Amino acid sequence: MVSSIYPDQGRGAWIRAQRPAREPVDPDRPRAWFLENERAATGQAVHSAVILLTNKECPWRCLMCDLWRRTTAQAVPPGAIVRQIDYALSQLAGRPAQLKLYNSGSFFDPAAIPEADYPAIARAAAFASHVVVESHPRLVGLKTWRFRDLLPGSLEVAMGLETIHPQVLPKLNKRMDPSHFARAAESLVRQGISVRAFVLVQPPFMAAGEALEWAAASARFAFDCGASVVSLIPTRPGNGALDRLLAAGEFALPSLSTLERALAAGLELRRGRVFADTWDLAPFAACPSCLAARTRRLEAMNLQQQNLPRIHCPACPGSGPPSLGAPGAV
Repeated sequence: MVSSIYPDQGRGAWIRAQRPAREPVDPDRPRAWFLENERAATGQAVHSAVILLTNKECPWRCLMCDLWRRTTAQAVPPGAIVRQIDYALSQLAGRPAQLKLYNSGSFFDPAAIPEADYPAIARAAAFASHVVVESHPRLVGLKTWRFRDLLPGSLEVAMGLETIHPQVLPKLNKRMDPSHFARAAESLVRQGISVRAFVLVQPPFMAAGEALEWAAASARFAFDCGASVVSLIPTRPGNGALDRLLAAGEFALPSLSTLERALAAGLELRRGRVFADTWDLAPFAACPSCLAARTRRLEAMNLQQQNLPRIHCPACPGSGPPSLGAPGAV
């Protein structure tokens, strides 16, 4: 797809120029916290506490990112991240086995998470046998090993691979290529740290007819690099830049059917756990009548890690051919 409005140069400035205003945030409060179930490496469903930390925006200006909307303009003061974690945990019932500390950038970016706070963060997270953080691949290194050494349990680092499409990935302004992901994943695995990859389903500048193929290829690449988990994220507008591209016909929302088939294809690889992001799937659904049932099916596939019969809906306009290897006809 040839872009008419997205520049070849100065992409970061163009992306920032499309943005609406940031939302107000409190540096002493996380922006969200909740409990979820997730299939663990053991095969068991485990409870996870998820805390979405408030911090300074990532130094990268990725085309598809909307996390900057709830960030601080400056680095948060020392101790703020620990106060956020303590507050969220005080609001959650119990202490689950897994803790996800997700932030609006990279955990190992010192402007987002002060390195001096690592020991206190590790103490606050000591109840969890497994901790997941997220980072840009180019920030994985000595700070990662240091944080790992402070934890009594295991560490997992989630990284955005996004796509291995050779024309699309450079346009995302992530300033990395698949080799950066591969080197970071190899280092993490060598250090005994698990790897989770985020893969976009139908990013901008990708034709709908290619989305399934490239999602599956990207998942396969992540597993080849040593990832044990692949999370499939349907690409969403709402950050200004993608809305401009959507209006210009240079980006199209993936269909719910595409996400379903991408999850089925990923599970058929049988290389590791594959999850579909099921948050707010309504924008991707052509038929509201079967949305709830199809969401429940994806959630069940996430937990069971197996393909399940597809939903038959008399009111549904159809969702294309069956998933790869998946039973059912809708």
